[in-house]
Formats: sequence, structure tokens, C-alpha cells
Amino acid sequence: MFAPRDFVRTASGSADGGRRPHRVLRGAGLTLVFVTVLATGAVTESWGGVTQGDASPVSPRPPRPGEDGPPRDGGEGGAHDAEELVSRSGDRWSAAYTAREYEGVRRALDGEYVGVGITVRSSSADRIEVARVQPGSPADEAGIRAGDRLLGVDGTGTAGRPVTDVVALLRGGRSAAGSPPGSEVVLGLERDGRTWKERLRRARLAVETVTVSPLGGDVTRIRVDSFTKGSGDRVRRAADRLPPDEGILLDLRGNPGGLVAEAADAASAFLDGGLVATYGDGEVRHALHADPGGNTGSPLVVLVDGGTMSAAELLTGALQDRGRAVVVGTRTFGKGTVQVPLEQPDGSVAEVTVGEYATPSGRTVEEEGITPDLEVRPGENALEEARTVLSGLGTRS
Repeated sequence: MFAPRDFVRTASGSADGGRRPHRVLRGAGLTLVFVTVLATGAVTESWGGVTQGDASPVSPRPPRPGEDGPPRDGGEGGAHDAEELVSRSGDRWSAAYTAREYEGVRRALDGEYVGVGITVRSSSADRIEVARVQPGSPADEAGIRAGDRLLGVDGTGTAGRPVTDVVALLRGGRSAAGSPPGSEVVLGLERDGRTWKERLRRARLAVETVTVSPLGGDVTRIRVDSFTKGSGDRVRRAADRLPPDEGILLDLRGNPGGLVAEAADAASAFLDGGLVATYGDGEVRHALHADPGGNTGSPLVVLVDGGTMSAAELLTGALQDRGRAVVVGTRTFGKGTVQVPLEQPDGSVAEVTVGEYATPSGRTVEEEGITPDLEVRPGENALEEARTVLSGLGTRS
């Protein structure tokens, strides 16, 4: 089996106009998506709020170096080598990072972030409120609760601001690295008409990207918010623990992708070996396979929407093509290219595209996305539609 996290490619030619980047970053792994949802911090403080559709959708545009005054050498300054390489490539999915920014992205993909442990979302009247508080986090220890209104961050008001801007304030900067652990942030809060300020210290926290919740009627939902390190194994363990007749809703709505290897591991939870996807690297075609022994007996429905991207689309296409799952929802985003990180002479990092992936039947999803087996119309409840489909597959709901 080809292991994407171990893949090493030394690039030359068209992507960089003939200049050969020095080496491939092995530690970051092969990814399908490095978009704003990761690089500007939604992964760290508003992952749930943004990806569950509770806020304005996050643009898939790669972050533009210079928005945070990125350093030339990963320290202080202006333009850097990765930005120059990416600007010449003409590739919409390539992205450039300073060394410090990319360290933040790497930590995000490893399932870590620096923050206070709250998920935020926009509500009516352009208000920002706390959607979830991570247990054991600084926010939890301070007594902040879901439903509290977030009025300001370090004196900057949040009313009318996009969620991603509020996230950047919470993290202490627009870069992927944000502020360090131990740095202070003052939150203005409101609850039941009472307003107060809370001074918190940011901490290094773990992102819980996989959540399992029983829905009753022999149905369990496994929600994957992104494919960070360990996500695939957590999906497999969740599927293995379920009774053989339990219906499964694999919820990939708003999942922006992540690590290819983790998506393949997640496919192994529901397949007994076999092809998951292929992708091209020049003239060479690589194959991703599922491990044998997955849960192939439980009825399975995959929930998707327009925010389902990249590695999440790869997983969806594999389960659909292999006849393992019924896909319910709306057409997925359509991001079907593979990127690898290349370190530049000044320490900056360029994410460059090395090819498109294809599902087991040979479908590509770039720009086209994946069409569900059952499309949910506006105004319909996707979750209830999925439960209805599960009941037809042999489980009560």
C-alpha cells in the first residue's frame, strides 16, 4: 500500500519554472487541502462552527502571503521564495507559507492548536456566540459556556465580523501559527443580560476531529470534521465497537479534507481491503488501498454538502463506487488535486500540485464534485433524510 505520509518527491520543471526546490518536507505528510479553513485558524477556534454550516462558508482560497506581514526567512520581512514559486505556477491550489506559518499548519494537521478552547459561530443579528467549549480548556476552567455571546476580543468588537476574523483575533494573529501558549487574551462576554470580561491564557490543545453520538433507533453518527493525524484510526475504532446491525451515519458535511493517509484509514473502517483511490504524479499513477477487515455489515449512509472537500470527497467517492454506502446530501465542493509541501532555500514552504486523484471507478472530482445518490432539496432536513434511507437499508430509525 502506498503510504502518503511517507511519500517524498523532489520536484523540478513546470511548477517552479525550472528551479529545483531544495527538499520535500517529510514531517508534514501528503495533503489534499491547505485552504483558509486550516491556515487562518478555523481549525483552531471555530472548526465546528464553520464546518457545520453555522457560519458563513469559508473561502477555499489559499492564504495570500503578506496578509500577516510574513517574514522572508521565516522570521521578519516581506516576500519569500515560496510566494515567488507559487505566483509563477498559476495553480489555484498551490499555497505559500513562511516557516512559522507552515509550522502552524503542520500542528493543525497533527491535531493540535494554540487557543482557549472555544468554538464560535454567527447567530442572528450578526452576533458571535460560543457554540462549544472544549472540556479541560482555559475557557472551560473559566466557566465560559455554550450560548454565551462573545462581544469582543482584546478590545475589538465582534459584531458583524466574519467568523474567520473572530477566530484570528482569538488566536492572536492572521498567520497559521498565531500567538504562543501562555499568551493572554481578554474576552468580552454576555450571558442573560450580564456582561463581563475574562482574561485567559492560551494553551496547546488537541483538536477533536471525530465525534461519535448515538441518535437512537439503532443509529450512530460518526462525524469527521477534518482528516488530521489519527482521524482514520478513530473512525475505525468507532466502527469496530458498534453492534453488527447498527446503522451508521458518516457525517462529512463541511469537512475540508486533510491528510490522504487518514482518509484511506477511514475507508478501511468500512471496506474489506481493495482500492480506495488513485492519483497521478507525472507519468506515474499511485494507488491507495484499504486494509482488510473493516465493518462491511452495518448499513452505511454518508452525509455530504458543498463544504465536503478533497480527502473527504476521496473517501465519499470510494464508498460510493464500491457500493458500500448510500450518499445523501448536496453535491460536494469539487477539489480533486493532490499537493505536496516543498521547503525553499529561505525556509519558506510552497504547497504545489502533483496531480489529480480518481475514485475506484476512475471518476475525477476536480470542479465536478460528487453527486449524492439522494440529493436533499433546500429546506429538507438532511439528517432525517439520511435516517430514512438507513431504515430502508435494514435498520430501524
